[in-house]
Formats: sequence, C-alpha cells, structure tokens
Amino acid sequence: MANTHSPIVDTLIIGSGLAGLSAAQKLTEIGLNVVVIDKGRGVGGRLATRRIGEAVFDHGAQFFTARSEAFKACIAQWIQSGVAEQWYQSYPGQPNGHPRYRGTPTMSSIAKHLAKDQTHMQSTRAVGLSHNGCHWTIQLESKEVLVARSIVITSPVPQTLDLLNQGNIELPSPILKRLQKIQYESCIAVMAVLDGPTSLADPGALALDKGPIAWISDNQKKGASPLPALTIHASGEFSQTHFNRDRAEVGKELIELARPLFGSANVLDFQVHGWLYSKPTVTDSDPSLLVSDSLGMPPLVLAGDAFSGPRFEGAVLSGWSAAEQIKDVL
Repeated sequence: MANTHSPIVDTLIIGSGLAGLSAAQKLTEIGLNVVVIDKGRGVGGRLATRRIGEAVFDHGAQFFTARSEAFKACIAQWIQSGVAEQWYQSYPGQPNGHPRYRGTPTMSSIAKHLAKDQTHMQSTRAVGLSHNGCHWTIQLESKEVLVARSIVITSPVPQTLDLLNQGNIELPSPILKRLQKIQYESCIAVMAVLDGPTSLADPGALALDKGPIAWISDNQKKGASPLPALTIHASGEFSQTHFNRDRAEVGKELIELARPLFGSANVLDFQVHGWLYSKPTVTDSDPSLLVSDSLGMPPLVLAGDAFSGPRFEGAVLSGWSAAEQIKDVL
C-alpha cells in the first residue's frame, strides 16, 4: 500500500549514473518535479573517484569523446563551467583521433556538476514496484515508500529486470527478448599508490587490445592526483575469469602484469574494485525504451549506455532520449 502522506513526484529516476543525471537535468529544466535515487553513496555511477590517503584515482570511466553536435555543445558548457577539459588527442606513436576529454579535477566532477540542482536520495535501494494505473509506488529497502507519476530506470538491465520481476511487472515478450539479449563485460580495477613517478609517456595513459591489461593510466600525469597514483583496468576476459577470486591476490597479480608498462616505482598501497557491469557488449538499437506503452501502466522508460552505445556520450544521449519520452507522455 502506498503511504498516503508520500508526496507524488512527476518522475522518479532509479540510478544516478550519467544517464540518470542527464535525464534528470532535462526534466528539471522543463519544470518537472524529479527525484533521483541510487544505492551508491555518491552520484555518478562509473564516473567514480576514490582516494587512498592523498592519492586520487579515476577508477571507473577514464575519458569521453564526442561525435554528435549536441554532445559537443554540452562539453563546451562543461569546459566553460570548469568541470571538463581536453586531455589528449592520440596515444604516442598513433595518428590523431577524436579528442579525449576528462573531468576536472576528476571524472566525478562532471556528475557532481550535473547533480547540483537536482533532488537526490543516495544509499537508497528500490526493492519493489507497483502501480494503480495512474501512479507508481516504489518500495525502498528502508521501508519508505515513494509515489511517482512516471519512472525512468537507468540501472544495468539485469538489475532492472530483477526489480521488475520483484514487482510482478510483466513486459511484452518482444520487449523482454530485446532486453535479455543485452550483455555486459565486467572489469577489475586496481588503484595503486606509488613511491615515485611512472614511466608512462604523456598523456600518461595506454590502452591495450590484447592481454590481461586493457588500460593503465597515471592519475598524476592526468592531473587528477597530487601523488603518483596508477589505475589498472583488467581486460573483460581476465575480469570474468577472476572476478570472484580474492581481490587482494588478483590486485597483486595485475600489478605485476602491468609493471613492464609503468616502470620501476614501488607500490606503497593498493585497493581493488570490481565493476560487474562495466561495459555493454551487446546493446539495444533504441536510445531509450518506453516499455509502458499500451500496457495500462503509468509511464516507464528504460535508459542507460546499453541503449545508446557503451560510451560516455551514449549514456548522456540515452538520458536525454528518456527525458523526451517522459515529456511526450506526461
């Protein structure tokens, strides 16, 4: 039962990652009352920053590129606001490619910038959904209840399907089959504090197509950390194979595998994080999905980088698309 004292919000957004924040920004701009909830402690999802002492690490998304004119204009606004800048154009020895941008001073700065005028409930997990045909009722793990005229869900699709199943929300078979085709790869991320500089050439980053290491970056050269601080991302294959092993053991192994890439500096301390849904490998063709159409339920839209492509820009465009879908049906 819905708590009759719960205020009814126009749109509840589940997930404060890039897609959720982007959708919330657009909906707030047109005057809707929007609330964003997320089980994580801070906004941003994979726009993640961690500190070990005074060392600072971008340990999720590392950079972003822009292809659409709309997103290029968005980046220009972020640069003007001081939360983004161009990091580099290409790796050493490679031809010029798309400019790579980063958040300043860290990737999470962009998430905080997007969230500053939004209503957020972090460390808040939705455990059930129901509706009466007009409003959604969202049960939270804390036993609180929220009521909304519409919902946008931006969590990884397997988590979204679990939530819908818990609420006995049945989707049409064609939509369900589309969602079940979406796949993700995981990523084990190591954050290592060093006692000296790395040997990584400017811009302090290297992507590898083969082997257990997919990415390595020097957060000090990047401008994110005052101290030598290394981020190592394992490949999807390595991460899948070793995801459930002891994290400290896997971390030590990845540091030794990466050592030829970063030089002779010693590791003073390290931490390991596992991104279970790091990057979609099979995505849906639409930028967002209105799944409530003709089902007799209030508006329900699914969004995220699994819908518009597994890039930073894809998550933003998916959030914008979800906002347009909500705008059209509310």
